[in-house]
Amino acid sequence: MKAASTPQQLADRTRDFRLLTVAHPMLSATKDALIAAINEAPAGSIVMVYGPTGVGKTTLRLKVQQLLAEQSLPQMKIDQSRVPFVAVEAAAPDNGSFSWRDHYRRTLLALNEPMLEHKLSPRSIHLMHDSRGQHLLGPRSSAGELRHALESAVLHRRPAAILVDEAQHLTRIASGRRLADQLEVIKSLANCTQTVHILLGTYDLLPLRQLNGQLGRRSLDIEFRRYSAESHNDLRIFKNVVLTFQERLPMDEQPDLVSLWDLLYERSVGCIGILKEWLDRALIAALKEGCRQQLFPLLSARRLRSKHTKAKLNCHQRIKFNPASGGCSAYLPLPVHRRR
Repeated sequence: MKAASTPQQLADRTRDFRLLTVAHPMLSATKDALIAAINEAPAGSIVMVYGPTGVGKTTLRLKVQQLLAEQSLPQMKIDQSRVPFVAVEAAAPDNGSFSWRDHYRRTLLALNEPMLEHKLSPRSIHLMHDSRGQHLLGPRSSAGELRHALESAVLHRRPAAILVDEAQHLTRIASGRRLADQLEVIKSLANCTQTVHILLGTYDLLPLRQLNGQLGRRSLDIEFRRYSAESHNDLRIFKNVVLTFQERLPMDEQPDLVSLWDLLYERSVGCIGILKEWLDRALIAALKEGCRQQLFPLLSARRLRSKHTKAKLNCHQRIKFNPASGGCSAYLPLPVHRRR
């Protein structure tokens, strides 16, 4: 019989499991496509990466950032003013309307521009510092002033790409404003900085794609889709991912998750990010309760509720491509696989 793990061994393996990411085929293919787009797209291009919530877009972004950092090392050794990328999250608006002023401020802080106070006019940008000496942009700075400061900083630092996570928040606009205005800001910012902009978000990004034919010619769309229950190959891959998680779980006795693959698929709707988060929650609960051998009861207790699963399935959409316009002309709901 296998000896029980010590508390320290369990703690180490739990930490390793929580940090674990599986390089499954959908993630690897999307990562390769995105890296190719960044390296090959003309300066100032826009790349939209869209997929369902929980599919793993943040994991994708982190892996791409790691690769960009590795690629940029030779240039950064020659020119230490360069940065490999800029990563920022498009914050959900408090008042229902996306704030470009706030976005410019967040992107400037993400750049962490050294000696920023000496490169910008004090009359234009109000600079403060926090307790750690990090730059804070004061509330008096207008959106235009921040935009100008951001353009200057990006042109100086020359990142390979600006990655905007949760980019669907860009579509949140106040009544009376046009969604096309948001699109024009994105296009202008990409043009003025001559930097590839990566917008990562849900399918709510697609209305931006449909608004302007010129954007369609200057942008690239990459779908990071979930694993489909209608594809035998997708289900085979999903089971392999489940097996990988099963083998890495820090339990004294390895649970048979593969036999539960249909339940895991149903409640994760084929999204590996949702599956991993679910397993993390169940594992933490199991170890807190001193249950080192049985995961299934806690896994069942912490699964997504049926109504939440149905809502996720309903919001996952298939894009109908219109070859005449070169864009997406309609949304079709994904068929739901039902098991008897």
